[in-house]
Amino acid sequence: MNSPWNNRRPSARPPRATPLPPSGARGDGSGPVRGNDELRLYGVNAVLAMHARRPQALRKLYLAEALIPRLQPLLKWCVGNRVGYRVVGEGDLNKLAATTHHEGVVADVLRAEPQPLAAWLAALDDGPVLALWLDGVGNPHNFGAILRSAAHFGAAGILLPAESTLSLSGAAARVAEGGAEAVPLVRLPALPQALSQLRDAGFALAATLVEGGQDLFATPLPPRMVYVMGAEGEGMDRGFAQSCDLRLSIPGTGAVESLNVAAATAVFLAGWRSRQTRG
Repeated sequence: MNSPWNNRRPSARPPRATPLPPSGARGDGSGPVRGNDELRLYGVNAVLAMHARRPQALRKLYLAEALIPRLQPLLKWCVGNRVGYRVVGEGDLNKLAATTHHEGVVADVLRAEPQPLAAWLAALDDGPVLALWLDGVGNPHNFGAILRSAAHFGAAGILLPAESTLSLSGAAARVAEGGAEAVPLVRLPALPQALSQLRDAGFALAATLVEGGQDLFATPLPPRMVYVMGAEGEGMDRGFAQSCDLRLSIPGTGAVESLNVAAATAVFLAGWRSRQTRG
């Protein structure tokens, strides 16, 4: 029987599903499946976006037989670049992804580490730029939804505090639907240095508040801006909010207490984007 790890060119007859190697081992017997520098992605758009932008990051691919036609270009790339792929059953995909929401494909990839703030600033173009500073956001599904909205509205980066443990997970990447590859993560220095570097680069910081801020839809927004989005539930730190250049809120009917952080982020992003397209 042919091993699916032999990197044979996909043929008209699809390879049949094969059992996974023992838990914790690679298919080639060379050691653990993942290290700290690797991430297990799942979801068709997440995997395809990763491969489109960072093909060299792909280390291993697992897929359902039904996805062979759709992923044929990716499989051919794996063959040409000696990257192993395996056709497996639904139960094995569930185990690999630790969820049933994998859409038939799982990939082990090298993790993209956050950029230092100084390097990110140095690479920016002149003109309007929008970024998000996540002050305590931790839920991976909210993080994924924020990444998706950030990519849609053209945010240039997601800024993570120095002490933040937030990082991309398979769940966040799937919810982001490819957005995780379009928006870089940026590691901030300590708060005083971060504020100084951002303001020196022409950015204004806008605190986002459930209530008590200026009306988002009636307030002029600067062309270079960082929205500071607070944690789920308690919102952003009030002391930090007072140190920001703007304090903004989303007006509503009052029928519900507030929007969750992912929904609010999309509204704030759209508010800034609409000003730039009109201008």
